[in-house]
Amino acid sequence: MPSPTFKVIHTPPDKDDFIALRVAVGWQSIAPALVRRSMANTLHWSIIMRDEKLVAMGRVIGDSAMYFYVQDVVVHPDYQGQKLGRLIMEDIEKYLLSTCLPGATIGLMAAPGKTAFYEKFGYSARDGKAFGFGMCKFIDD
Repeated sequence: MPSPTFKVIHTPPDKDDFIALRVAVGWQSIAPALVRRSMANTLHWSIIMRDEKLVAMGRVIGDSAMYFYVQDVVVHPDYQGQKLGRLIMEDIEKYLLSTCLPGATIGLMAAPGKTAFYEKFGYSARDGKAFGFGMCKFIDD
């Protein structure tokens, strides 16, 4: 039996599906109100559905001018190893190339062990010298 063909679409997923996919890959669950607000401010969606189930996603957030961030690139564990992450990133890269003007910066935070994946798309780890390592802060309850 031939393997199914996967197609990237550019509509936002259902918020519950978004939360469920994050949880399926071991990320924390997020309050629906926070997810709804975040999703509404997304610049670009790249998602893959299979039998009405969200199996892979990625999105771009930012200010639409100087700064863009690749966010939430995840593939459901049942579908990993089928190059869906690559499909998502190729689609995101097409969007960024058609949108970003010279001088724009594209950033992302790679999950542990995923740096090499993003390097294939031209991203490089910050070495701590010219630009520092980067930092983040989490707001808890």
